[in-house]
Order: sequence, then structure tokens, then C-alpha cells
Amino acid sequence: MATSTATELELEIQSEPQVQAFTSDTVDISAAQPSSDTANVTTAVPDGGYGWIVVLSCSIITFHFNGLMGSWGVLQSHLLETDLQGVPTSTITFVGSLAITLVVAFGLVGNRLTQLMGARMSALAGVTILGLAEIISGSTTSQIGGLFGTSGAMAGIGTCLLYSVTNSLPTQYFSSKLGTAIGLVKLGGGIGATVLAIVLEVLVQKVGISWTFRILGFITLSTGLPAAWLIKERATSRHAPFFELSMFRNPAYTATAIAAALATFTLFAPPYFLPLIARSVGLSSSTGAGLVAGFNACTAVGRLLSGPACDKLGSMNTFLVTMALSAISMLAIWPFSDSLGLLVVFAMLNGVANGSFFVTMPTVVATMFGPGRAPVAMGQAITGWTAGYLMGAPIAGYLLQATSADKGGSIDPYRPAIFYAGGMALLSCVFVLLARLSTERKILKRV
Repeated sequence: MATSTATELELEIQSEPQVQAFTSDTVDISAAQPSSDTANVTTAVPDGGYGWIVVLSCSIITFHFNGLMGSWGVLQSHLLETDLQGVPTSTITFVGSLAITLVVAFGLVGNRLTQLMGARMSALAGVTILGLAEIISGSTTSQIGGLFGTSGAMAGIGTCLLYSVTNSLPTQYFSSKLGTAIGLVKLGGGIGATVLAIVLEVLVQKVGISWTFRILGFITLSTGLPAAWLIKERATSRHAPFFELSMFRNPAYTATAIAAALATFTLFAPPYFLPLIARSVGLSSSTGAGLVAGFNACTAVGRLLSGPACDKLGSMNTFLVTMALSAISMLAIWPFSDSLGLLVVFAMLNGVANGSFFVTMPTVVATMFGPGRAPVAMGQAITGWTAGYLMGAPIAGYLLQATSADKGGSIDPYRPAIFYAGGMALLSCVFVLLARLSTERKILKRV
């Protein structure tokens, strides 16, 4: 099934009493070497202990960076109505896209910095940069260039460090419960996006867009820094390779990486454009914000449920169901969602699929390569997300401009953008199926 590996940690467990491996503060797992042992390397790590504190800390951190990205559509809508009237929708969308693009474009760099600095210092640095980016954004709301530098570049750099930390640490503490652990970490992001979509809408109404950014930054620093301080590595990997292209000889890994890269063209289209579609079909801005909040709440549900599903049904099987649900909701429901009821149904189903993606994909990769090589494998894979994160939502924005969707009146002008996003989701599903079949052809087998 997955590529078998052994780490220095495994060798230590085989030659020393188990209690030593489970109580040692830090061991070096970076010198992972291929092994003929068929046991997956994740069985060499404990299922819990201080890992639950690490999961909680990572979940709080994910709350902040995913919360900003998931609620950018709310901020974007108000910027278009106030300080940046006349600026094309696609341009403002690029600000949010730039942030998430930097997260994945420098995934390998962020992973390497985390290895050199240590997880705790990387988390502290990432939270600080993200919080300052939000505070400074409050002074640049009328300057699109300033927003590119703050909410775009600075937020992206800070989040890049945080993403690397929160993706890699669960693999050091969990084996049979790995899916559940990753799901709980990602759940924080779903809750953050849900809560912030509502909170930011209220704040904008009360104090304006500028102070909304500043207050958000202060909240990030005051809660994110204590969480970052609690982070503790169980294993170090300072001598791990920067990249390992030989991993792509595994057809399942290659197909999974391609599927994830294609999926990123669609992931942020719903939360970015639901407020605009709501306004076009005659709903209020608060209703649009509520739809985004509902979408984000369902991403939290997807993150929560998909973790245990990976442990029980198999991560690859769960990943396939996730991408099938994403494609079906986009192609069969969203194009016809010209009423509040249908928009709610779409937001619920697609939100669950959207949230599940961020749990199932990392779990698939971690299961393939184990804690010693998973950070490099994930870093390589998420680097392939760059084009989708950079151009996914903006392409949809350009299609909306071409169809004059900003004039409102109906959902018809939005359909080209919707079918584009749905088509990419369907193609992603095809590659997940190929990964599944290359791993195991028996349909009912747990994979």
C-alpha cells in the first residue's frame, strides 16, 4: 500500500525498551531510510500523551490563519462597498489569493525553516507576523497596494510557517488515531472561519473596516502566542532533505498530489463569491455573511467527521468520497441556487467536502510515508497548490467580470465561473480514483 520507511526512532524502539522511546523528549527522525519492513512507520509513535496539548495548540493557531482566509469574502465585500469602490473584484480577490499562494509556494521553504528553528519558535514567529499583518492592514484599507503587502504578503509568510508546524506535529504523536488528531487540528480552522465570518461582519457594522482589521490582529496575538508557546516537538528533523523527488515514483502519491493541486482551483471560490451571489439574487449583505458563516461551520463539521472516518474507513477512501461530494455539489446544485434555500443546501454540502479535504489529503500522505518523511512529502505536494491558490478564485473573478455578474439580478452570469470550479473538482476526483486504484483495486478494501 504505502511506501515503507524506517526512522532512527523505529530503530531506537527496536533496540531499547519501549518506555525510553515514549518518554524521550526529543529524538532525531530526519535520517529516515527505506526499509523492507512492511509495518507503517506511524506505528512507532504513541497515540496521545502531550500530543493532545499539541493538538489543542495547533487547533487554536489554525483558528486564526484559516479564519482570516475563510472569512476574506466578508472583508472583500465590504472593501468593495466602502474604501475600494471602483476596484475590480478580481483585483481584491488577488489579495486573499496572494496570501494563500505564498503559504503553498514556499511550503518547502517553510518546512525547512521549521526544521532549523524548531516548531515552537516557528509558531511564535508565524503568529507574530500574522497578527502584525492584520493590525497594519487597518491603515491600508484604502490602498490596494498596501493590502497586497499586508493582508497578502505578510499574512502569507506568517501563515506559511504556521501551516508547516500544524501539518507536521500530529504525525509525531499519533499513529492509529492520526486521522482524528489531524481532524481536530483542522477543526480549529473551520471554527475560526465560522466565528470570524460573523464577528467581522458585526465589527464592520460597529467600528468600520479599518478597526475591524486592527481588532482582529490584537485577538490573533493575544491568543495565538500563548498557544504557540505550548508547542513541543517529540522528534527533530534538522537533517531531513529539502526535497525527495524519488517519492514521485510512487504512483499513488503522484496521483494524490495532482488531485490536490487541481482541487485548490476550487476550494476558495464558494466562500469568496457566496456573498456576491447572495447580493445578486436579492439577499442582504448580512445574509451573505451568514451563508459564508454556514459554509465555514460545515467545513468544521467536515474536518471533525473526516478524521475518524480516515481511521475507520481508510484515508484514501475518505479522500475519494470527499472530492466526489465536492464535484457533485458544485455541478448539480450550485448552478441552480437562485434562492436562499438552495444556497444553504449548497453551502452545507460543499462546506463539508471543503473541510474534509484539509484532513484527508494530509492523512493520506502521512500514512504513505510516516513521520520521518511526511513533512517533506507534504511540502512537495502543497508546493503544487501554488497555481490553484494564486489563480483559482481570480479566474472565477475574471469570468464574473466577463459576464457582468456585478450588475446583479440573477445567478445566470455566475454559471460560467461555477461550472469552471465544478469541472476542476470533478477532474480532481478522477485523479483521487486513480490513486485509490493504484493502491488497491478491491472496492470494499480499507485503504
